[in-house]
Amino acid sequence: MTARTARRRPSLLGAVAVVAVVALLAAWGIRELVAQPFTVPSGSMSPLLQRGDVILADRTARGRARPGDVVVVDGRGYLADADSGGHYWVKRVIGVGGQRITCCTADGRLMVDGRPLTEPYVPGGQRASDIDFDVEVPQGRVFLLGDDRANSTDSRHRLGAPGGGMVPEERVVGTVTRIVWPPARARSLPPIDSSR
Repeated sequence: MTARTARRRPSLLGAVAVVAVVALLAAWGIRELVAQPFTVPSGSMSPLLQRGDVILADRTARGRARPGDVVVVDGRGYLADADSGGHYWVKRVIGVGGQRITCCTADGRLMVDGRPLTEPYVPGGQRASDIDFDVEVPQGRVFLLGDDRANSTDSRHRLGAPGGGMVPEERVVGTVTRIVWPPARARSLPPIDSSR
């Protein structure tokens, strides 16, 4: 037998295995580095997001957030007990490190750094919060609220707990950019003016 005849062509099974491994690595890379899907578990972000919506979080924005962003966070130990079930939360960033947030004005609005906050995403007729508070967000943390304030557990509810309900920016998994399911609701999320 010559060296030429001893060489074997790659088998079809081997080629399929290589393609499968490459596809899995690409899917993992996209999920970890670019975008990750999440299912909305509750109506706390209604009317923008509904229970059961599948959303995409932009992973390139992990570890940072701006006021007005809708983000996915790992809330264990901050929005929920560390040993509680679900640990990914979808909320809106109301304030970032150094900002002072006060609730509420006479007409039921939040104040951020002494200015009334316009919140077109809150369902009509709702007061900005049924819990009064006056907090300064520590550097490197974010203050989060659900849009449907009457049906959201968020930073307000953990003000007296360790961490004060304000989540470290490093726990931001990504910024929500799209609803991808169901098809009738699929769309990009509208930008919010973070300058107020």
